[in-house]
Amino acid sequence: MTAGEKLEQQVTHRPDSYVPARTLTALVTGRRLPGSARPPVRNHLMHWGTGAAVGALRGVWSAAGLRGPRASAWHTVVRLAVDQTLENVTGVGAPPWTWSRRDQVVDVAHKAVYSFTTGAVADRLVPYARGGSGARGLWD
Repeated sequence: MTAGEKLEQQVTHRPDSYVPARTLTALVTGRRLPGSARPPVRNHLMHWGTGAAVGALRGVWSAAGLRGPRASAWHTVVRLAVDQTLENVTGVGAPPWTWSRRDQVVDVAHKAVYSFTTGAVADRLVPYARGGSGARGLWD
């Protein structure tokens, strides 16, 4: 996702977003950073931390038999919901319907690339735990 964002930013000239850093600060300290604050370490911690946490969920889904493109599409929704919930509950973010169309498309596209890549890796590496519920995979 990060590589895709950097490539997209070269084309669109969109600046880096420090909303993840501001969100992490608000979650941990209860205070909000000014909009001009650009703490890169916190930005990376939040960006990679939420990516790892939600990515782990996709691994659990793969083990439970929730696999394939449909699971990855649902995972995209979860990834978007996690970011929006954290950003908006802290007062750092703005609801997506207030964003420009371009920003909406860019955000969804990056999250989809993340989710489908994570899903492909998880579905390949995580064994399907066929015991227990008898549930089948999405494409079984």
